[in-house]
Amino acid sequence: MVRLPLFLLLPIALASCGKDPEAVADVNLSGNIADPALASALQDQIMVDPQLGQQANRDAVRPASQPYSGGVPSDAVAANSNPVDASKLLHAPAPTTAGKDCAQCKAGREAITLGGLAQRQKNVRTSGCAGSLRYSAAWAQRLPADLPLFPQARVTEAAGSEGGKCALRVVSFSAAQPMQVLVDWYYTKAVRAGYTAEHQLDGAEHILGGTRARDDGAYVLFLTARPDGGTDIDLVANNGI
Repeated sequence: MVRLPLFLLLPIALASCGKDPEAVADVNLSGNIADPALASALQDQIMVDPQLGQQANRDAVRPASQPYSGGVPSDAVAANSNPVDASKLLHAPAPTTAGKDCAQCKAGREAITLGGLAQRQKNVRTSGCAGSLRYSAAWAQRLPADLPLFPQARVTEAAGSEGGKCALRVVSFSAAQPMQVLVDWYYTKAVRAGYTAEHQLDGAEHILGGTRARDDGAYVLFLTARPDGGTDIDLVANNGI
């Protein structure tokens, strides 16, 4: 049922009693209301509960009595904060110039998200798990034990997939060390863990990747030098912990 507002009903009701609706409306608008109860309801002071009034500030337009908390979470960092001893690292071979058929190079150029990067990998186990990736910085601490996050790295974004044969990890991070240190560090880790390690160069981007036959393990890193002397890295690995 449609309910009409009270100010529309009053003129109609009075008009049915032989009174002029426009005259009644003028009287009502002037404040000379004949009904004492209605006049009291409109003209009396509003009662306010002091206890509840103190809580009104949370919905007010004016600034609050104290600043809102807007703390920004700190960047995720590697659990291992020990300095890197470059003298103990193997030296990665000089990169070969990537050809037009470099699938990894194409993946690095075309991928917009971490999921897209994983989906473009040639390893079937890696690309097959890309669709179930979930984003959280916590995945950066669950990289393969033999290919961990670089010490003191600062994580930008991380994603992972868990369940069935999926143990996919994809992490974007940066490090203050120059690119050669990063390449040598991950090359050393990969070779000592039984992975192959191919080093390619696609423009300004270095690509280090390989596989391990015994468990269908695969990894790939995309490394780019930063203007401040550090390095930006995207790491994809399918044997997360």
